[in-house]
Amino acid sequence: MKTLEHAFLVQNNLGLHARPATAIAKSLQSFQAKVTFSCNSLTVDAKQVMSLLLLEATENTLIRVKVEGSDADLALKGLLTTIENIF
Repeated sequence: MKTLEHAFLVQNNLGLHARPATAIAKSLQSFQAKVTFSCNSLTVDAKQVMSLLLLEATENTLIRVKVEGSDADLALKGLLTTIENIF
């Protein structure tokens, strides 16, 4: 099983609120890979909007991403495109 890791800064002045959380979760639904976000000593399933909101990620928060699965490359590429578009 392939595992990839990446990190990004939340660059939205409103933080990771409902709209970007929904866009992120939706962008990951078509992939088999397990995707987790970690910050503030909490790790959550990035495919679940409510889980993403639990991170309470404000502007300039560093989020660590872990992608595991056979389509990890594609999932990470799709995620990064979505993040670039919303932040």
